[in-house]
Amino acid sequence: MGGVDAIVFTAGIGENSDRVRASVCGGLEGLGIVMDEQKNVSLNHSKGEISKPESRVRLLIIPTNEEVQIARETMEVLNSGPSS
Repeated sequence: MGGVDAIVFTAGIGENSDRVRASVCGGLEGLGIVMDEQKNVSLNHSKGEISKPESRVRLLIIPTNEEVQIARETMEVLNSGPSS
């Protein structure tokens, strides 16, 4: 892969648990991953970047909306007609 550009935290635990995000990234400083602890806590339940500027890997919180995606895919199946 040639390295990692970003680690994205999403869905229930990824979006809402600063402790889990800190635990996942703890000890990874040797890989160039440096979390901004204050941002990690303050951006809980929202989106944004939680890595420090010197981090070689971006740490991002990206909210998801699984219910909307399930509804879209359900509508696609329903609108595709009978299967053969």
